[in-house]
Amino acid sequence: MVSCISASEFKKLVQAGKINDLIDVRTPMEFQELHIDVARNEPLDRLDAKAIQAARNGAVDEPLYVICRSGSRGRQACEKFVAEGIANVINVEGGTIACEAAGVSVVRGRKTISLERQVRIAAGLLVLVGSVLGFLCIPTGSAWLRLLAQDLHLLE
Repeated sequence: MVSCISASEFKKLVQAGKINDLIDVRTPMEFQELHIDVARNEPLDRLDAKAIQAARNGAVDEPLYVICRSGSRGRQACEKFVAEGIANVINVEGGTIACEAAGVSVVRGRKTISLERQVRIAAGLLVLVGSVLGFLCIPTGSAWLRLLAQDLHLLE
């Protein structure tokens, strides 16, 4: 079972200086955009629980806090740590979003466009370019485009 802490309780620990190890498991782009100031980035897809535990030196008995954007990836990371035999792992409920709302100190970087949005923009541009080229090529006498347009009943 994964232990959790609320954003408000987490804020109290941060303010008291009791957070020694906070791992943010989001992608590097997400981390650069916004992160808790005491966090370090260890993306979930490259997470090596044993290496992280070994790097903690004398802090092995202290809690290892894990955070993501909203809590889901953080829970997955905690489960990965527990499966590797590392028990003192705590997921921050609500992730960075909840912590920011609770007033935890954050670092803001450059805003980036999400991968999903980039794909949508590229697909839209392809459709636009194809439509413009189709429109411009039909009047110039391109036989195969005229045939296609007739099949689609675009030319009446």
